[in-house]
This record gives sequence, C-alpha cells and structure tokens, in this order.
Amino acid sequence: MKIISAQTITAAVKDLCLKANFVLRSGVLKALKQAYARETKKQAKDILKAIIDNAGIARSEKLAICQDTGMPVVFVEVGQDVKISGGLKSAINKGIELGYKSGPLRNSIIKDPLKRGTCGYTPAVIHTDIIRGNKLKLTVLPKGFGCENKSALKMFLPTAKIEEIKKFIIEAVKSAGPDACPPYIIGVGIGGTADYACLLAKKALLRRGLSPKGAVPDLEQELLFELNKLNIGPMGLGGETSALAVHIETYPTHIAGLPVAVNISCHALRSATKIV
Repeated sequence: MKIISAQTITAAVKDLCLKANFVLRSGVLKALKQAYARETKKQAKDILKAIIDNAGIARSEKLAICQDTGMPVVFVEVGQDVKISGGLKSAINKGIELGYKSGPLRNSIIKDPLKRGTCGYTPAVIHTDIIRGNKLKLTVLPKGFGCENKSALKMFLPTAKIEEIKKFIIEAVKSAGPDACPPYIIGVGIGGTADYACLLAKKALLRRGLSPKGAVPDLEQELLFELNKLNIGPMGLGGETSALAVHIETYPTHIAGLPVAVNISCHALRSATKIV
C-alpha cells in the first residue's frame, strides 16, 4: 500500500494550475502552427500568428494565456493500492487556491450560483476514478466559460442516423460562432446517460494529440472537414480554420436512448497532468 499525503497532492495541484495556465499544450500549439501554415486569408493568418505569439509570451513571462483562467476541473485517477492521508477534495482545493493566488490568476468562482456574490478560487469540479495500481494521476483543466457556455446536449431517439448526430454537432459549433474564441477543439460524448455523455465530452478534450483516433476516427475527420467549411475562422472573422480537432468518446447506453453531448474549447485548450 502506497501512502500519499494531502500535502503532496496540494503541492502537485498548485504546480498544475500554474503550468496549465502558462503553458499551452504542445499538441494544441502544433495544430495552431499547422493552421497558420496552410491558411490563405491574410486576416485569419495574422490572427493565428497573434494567438501563437501570445502563447509564447505567456510561457516565457509566466502570464496567463487567457484572462479567463477558468473554472478548475480536476480529473483524479486513484490506484486501488493507494492510501491518501488526509482529505482528497480539501487537498485539491487548497492546491488550487495556492496556485491561483501565486499566479496570480483570476478568481472567478462564486459560491452561490443563484445569489452570485463575491468571487473566490474554489471549489473545483472534481471527477474521480478508481484504477489499478499504486499511482495517483491528477489532471487540471481550467475551463473558461466563454466556451463552456456553448455546451450542448441532445437526447436522440435510438433510431437516429449518423447524419442527424453530425447535424446536431455542426449546429452546436455554428451556434457558438465567434463567441467562444475559435479556432475550436470540439469534445463530443456519445452514450451513457445524459450526465455521463457530458462528462465524456469534457474528457474528450484531454486527448493529448489532436489527430483523429479513438472509436470513430472517420467521423471525427468528417466533422472537422464540415466545421472548417463554416467560415467562422480564427476569432470569428472568417478563414479556413474554424476548428483544430474533433474528439469523440463513446460509451454503452440504454436500448431506448442515444445521448450526445458537445463540449467546446476555445483555442486556448489548457490542461496539465502529473502522476504522484
């Protein structure tokens, strides 16, 4: 049995908050550079260069990639042979508060969703899975709400055709238009229950590479092609790159249903992972 202290978790989460907000993921940066190389519209090309330059400045100067440093979403994989000395959630939230204060990163979390009120740094949204082994894997995904607000869920009939599902996903992105800071990375969850499809869609954004793969790579490629015909373009001003990637995660579902969820990320898809 491996014992991991709450202090170790707090320190790891603090570091992940800073890394996620300062250092754009290498796969996203590579995709932006590829989009810049193939873009033919001058205005779109200039915007992509500005986005790429911004990522470089953020990394070198230790500044937030985006002023909206998001709602921290933390994915935790806990090995069956791990014992945590102390509270897991409290350790994670303490790490987030320390990381965001030291950044300094914007405090955007309100305690009461109805009464609103003053902003703080926590609590995070935490998803926990139990896995084999004696490791603890932590992933921090700061999710800005310009793009989170464009999430979509539809409970299809089980008789729905692929074309209907494609239309729903394309319409969700089309509806987002310029509002969620394109070019986008699109997470899609298909299957499970309504809540689980939404979780799958957000998990899809954690895929390290942006190349089509997984259960339905052909569908991912088809959707990416269609989305880039929308002419939304970088920052919504037109161009050949409206989306950088489409990632689809699937899960078994009930015979009577077919949940499909879409979770859109802006061009600043931020996350960082550490195994302790």
